Amino acid sequence: MNDPLAVGITGASGAVYAQRLLRLLSRAERDVHVSISSSGAAVIEQEMGLRLDLNDRPLDLFLGDDTDLTRLRYHHHSDMSAAIASGSCRLAAMAVCPCSGATLSAVASGASGNLIQRAAEVQLKERRKLVLVTRETPLSLACIDNMRRAAEYGAVVLPASPGWYHGVRDVSDLVDFIVARVLDQFDIPHELIERWGAEDHSGESQ
Repeated sequence: MNDPLAVGITGASGAVYAQRLLRLLSRAERDVHVSISSSGAAVIEQEMGLRLDLNDRPLDLFLGDDTDLTRLRYHHHSDMSAAIASGSCRLAAMAVCPCSGATLSAVASGASGNLIQRAAEVQLKERRKLVLVTRETPLSLACIDNMRRAAEYGAVVLPASPGWYHGVRDVSDLVDFIVARVLDQFDIPHELIERWGAEDHSGESQ
């Protein structure tokens, strides 16, 4: 399947997950629609020191000169006429990464206040893959209930809770743990982490 993908970046902590995900998707030979909320841009500035102008090619600064942007299609979060706002745009999958509590609430309630929320709603109504990379702790009862409702509607709730069992050496390994899970949901091959239970078959059992 070569249908396009989408990534929405919202105002939860964890902008580095989105940056790593997009850099890898840029090499996957797939068209990728990208939108960044105003809160997402604020978090990027706070966490990464990058002040993005959402009206002027923000992916150039966010992803850097060494990333091929040819197949990344940026849409302003207020542009409700963008292709991904319609079910006729056959997205194979969409990830909201990271996904803020406000965006989670909007998805769970079917309320669309910006393009990211609308595109997520479209994924659910069209019965297509939607991955919500939530990142908040501790969780309020409302947040837990929103996760439950989003999952019942068909979303994959994928909290940014990295494991430590894969030989963590630095922070990038923790980032890759989560990004690998998103790529798995997108059916994008990768070698970011060694899969659990992988064995060395170079020798025969005695």
